[in-house]
Amino acid sequence: MSNLLQIDGSYGEGGGQILRTSLTMSMLTGTPIQISNIRAKRSKPGLKAQHLACIHAAQTISNAEISGAKPNSQQIIFRPNSIKAGDYHFRIGTAGSTTLLMQTVAPALMTLNKKSTMIFEGGTHTQWAPTYDFIAQAYLPMLRRMGVAIEVNIERYGFYPQGGGQWSATIKPSSPIQALKVLERGELLSQKAVITCCKIPEHVPKREILTLLPHTQWSAKDFKSQWVNGLAGGNVISLRLFYENCSEVIDTLGRKGLASHIVANNAAKLLRQYLKTDAPIGEYLADQLLLPMAIAKGGVFRTTTPSQHTFSNRKIIEVFTGQYFKFEKVSNNMWEISL
Repeated sequence: MSNLLQIDGSYGEGGGQILRTSLTMSMLTGTPIQISNIRAKRSKPGLKAQHLACIHAAQTISNAEISGAKPNSQQIIFRPNSIKAGDYHFRIGTAGSTTLLMQTVAPALMTLNKKSTMIFEGGTHTQWAPTYDFIAQAYLPMLRRMGVAIEVNIERYGFYPQGGGQWSATIKPSSPIQALKVLERGELLSQKAVITCCKIPEHVPKREILTLLPHTQWSAKDFKSQWVNGLAGGNVISLRLFYENCSEVIDTLGRKGLASHIVANNAAKLLRQYLKTDAPIGEYLADQLLLPMAIAKGGVFRTTTPSQHTFSNRKIIEVFTGQYFKFEKVSNNMWEISL
């Protein structure tokens, strides 16, 4: 065991992100690891279906040797070999987040000079994870600024509890990943509110839009409702802001028993929180940009107050690389993160 880098899964918020970031960094650096206390601070600790899917996906693209990867296990060993480009199909089998799975394997595949395609089946719009829309409209545009070309397309939406969503991502060969620099938003180019509905009453999106209109002071033409296919009913309010240098996507999910006006008010509250700052990068996107920055070995951006997830991600990446992220508070509600 002495040749294994030891990772404590109970560090920070003690959730699944430590597992996912560790898998990614293990593949990128070729470092064999042992992760213990996996999801130790969750009400039901250990590996669930979506975490096992991430482990097996990482194993597939890096021809890794693994042990301990079974339901509810709190310890695994992961020994990666070389990462290989290819055509992959990853199935979670539940409504577990496919976007988190994508963010586990895509950073490894995007370092190669060959094309890869990935098909994902599972949850596309789930609680406590970036939605497909966030990936497409906020995360990937930042990667494109870094020279990474990833195209996505959604075929079927996957909501809780059945999941069953399907979407694809194509990673095209690119030049070495460039350092990101985003210090200000720039001019607001456009704004859009997209209400996504699947197998729910027709009055729901109408009520959500009526609730949002006075809160946002946006024009009626900025609002759009769309009906999509999926196994389970679902509802998502997606508020999208497109600036010269960045984009922010604020998604709130409806669920059975939660009134539509509450879903809309929650979305409006998150929008106000972002707009009251001048920070270009939102809280969740900041967390997700640390890995690409580590690959680029540099970069700087300004963001809202970092979350515990962001601090945990920083710690895990530094353990693998020795690279030190500088977190500096530059005003009451803005921080600068640099590498």
